[in-house]
Amino acid sequence: MNINEIPLTPDNQQFDISISNIDYKMRIIWRESGWILDLQDSDGKEIIAGIPLVTGVDLLEQYAYLQLGFGLWLFSDTLLNEAPGQYGLGYTAHLCITTEAA
Repeated sequence: MNINEIPLTPDNQQFDISISNIDYKMRIIWRESGWILDLQDSDGKEIIAGIPLVTGVDLLEQYAYLQLGFGLWLFSDTLLNEAPGQYGLGYTAHLCITTEAA
């Protein structure tokens, strides 16, 4: 299994990303309750919208039927493995992609 961190900052952001040679767009937005991720195809069409960035689970596990071929995990540096607050994304919490080794 390969694990790669997506470098983030605690700001609303949208960026292009290539995962297993497929291009996607990710949008990450702070809402009052926490960070939310939207995954889009390369043309900007929604694949999954409104994924809460929580720790301890594969964020894409419930979407296995889409057969994306990768997982997204949020890891925390805190002892309680807390989800990041408004200013912790990229500093105390790290979004990582997991793919199977080729």
